[in-house]
Amino acid sequence: MSYWRSCNCARCRIRGLTGPAILITIGVIFFIDQYSDYSFGRLWPVILIVIGVVRLLSDTASMEGHVDRTGWQVSPPGAPPQNPPQPPQPPR
Repeated sequence: MSYWRSCNCARCRIRGLTGPAILITIGVIFFIDQYSDYSFGRLWPVILIVIGVVRLLSDTASMEGHVDRTGWQVSPPGAPPQNPPQPPQPPR
């Protein structure tokens, strides 16, 4: 997961918000549980909805500028494929 920090594409930035969004949602649910008639038992499906929304947003986001786990930059759709640079040949 640390490779998301080195990637600056929209997909990885949104995917990196999954954890904080879940924590905030759990905090809001416990707050609502304390100050209203709704209990955590009735509101826990909201966590699944938040996960689904973040997943949907990240899957539809642009990958322009995406850096793969191996460190290679991925070409945007429709662009000509980039061949990885070849290692230098030793002198003969």
